[in-house]
Amino acid sequence: MATIKDIADRTGFSTATVSRVLNYDDTLNVQEETRMKILDTARELQYQARERKSRKRRLAVGVYYSYTREEELRDIYYLTVRLAVERKLEAENMERRQIQSLEELKDLGGLDGLLCLGTFSRSMVKQIDAFGKPTVFLDAMPKGDRFDCVVNDLAGSVEAVMDYLTGLGHRKIAFIGGFEVDRDGEEVHDSRIVAYKEYMERIGEFSQSLVRLGEFTPEDGYVLCRELLEEKERPTAVFASNDSLAVGCYRAVSEKGLRIPGDMSIVGYNDIAVANYLVPSLTTVRLHMELLGEEAVRILREHIASDREIGLKIIVPAKLIVRDSAGRVK
Repeated sequence: MATIKDIADRTGFSTATVSRVLNYDDTLNVQEETRMKILDTARELQYQARERKSRKRRLAVGVYYSYTREEELRDIYYLTVRLAVERKLEAENMERRQIQSLEELKDLGGLDGLLCLGTFSRSMVKQIDAFGKPTVFLDAMPKGDRFDCVVNDLAGSVEAVMDYLTGLGHRKIAFIGGFEVDRDGEEVHDSRIVAYKEYMERIGEFSQSLVRLGEFTPEDGYVLCRELLEEKERPTAVFASNDSLAVGCYRAVSEKGLRIPGDMSIVGYNDIAVANYLVPSLTTVRLHMELLGEEAVRILREHIASDREIGLKIIVPAKLIVRDSAGRVK
C-alpha cells in the first residue's frame, strides 16, 4: 500500500506538503499544478488515506447551585448530590464551569448545557429558559416540558413510611417539616407534606395540630417536637422530613423523660451517616443521591447530542431503611 512518503519521493515535494494536499488543507498556499500532480500521483499509486479518529470536542457545562455553601454544610443532602455531579462530569471529561449568579448567563455563550441544583423561583426559571441551552434540574421540577428534571420519589417514599408506621399500629402520626420561600417570596412546594396529609385523611386521622413546620435544623426539630409533646393527646410517632430534624426530636423526647421507641417512634429522611449511630439507630428514608447526580449528567450529555425539544422527567425511587427508632404501639 502506497504511503505519503512514496508520493513525496515520486513527485519531489516534501511529505508535509503532500500530507496537507491530500487532507485538503485550505490554509495551504501552493500552485494548482503542484496540487494536481500530487493528487494524480496518489491515484496512480492507489493511495488510500487512513481513517482518522475524530477528536470529540470537550463539552462545557455550567453548574449552578441556588443555595449557599453555609446552607450546604447544614444539610449534607445537597453536598452529596453536588459531589456526585462533579465526579461524574470529571469521569465524562466534561468541563465544569461554576455559575455564581444567573446574571452571568447573559454573557456565557460558550456553554453547551446547564445543570441546576436546589430551589428555583419562577423568575429564576425564566432567566434559565432565556439562556436557551439544554438544562437539567436536580431535585426540582419547573412547570413546562422543555427542561430535563431528575427528582426523588418523595410521594412514594412518604407512602412507604406511613404504611410502615400504621403497620406498627400507629394512628396519631405527626409530621415535622421545613417551611421555605423562594426568591420571589412564594412558598416552596414540598410534596411530602401533601402526601402525608392525603394519607392521614385517607385513614381518618388528619389534624392540623399534628403538623409542625420550621427550618430543616436540629434546633427546630427540638423545638417543634417539644410542642408536640406538650399536646394533651400527644402523637405516638413522628415523621421528620430530614434526619437533622429527627436528631432534634431525639433530644426533646429524652428531656421529657420518654423513651424511643417505647413512648415515641421516630422516622427520619435522607439517611445521613450519623443516622446509624444514634441510640437507638434511626429508621429513615435513604435517597440515592449519587445516582441523582450521575443521571443528571448522563441525560444532559444525551440532550446536547440529540438536540431534542421535549424534556425528560426522571423519578429516582427511595428506600425505607428500618432500624430501631420505631416500634409497635403498646
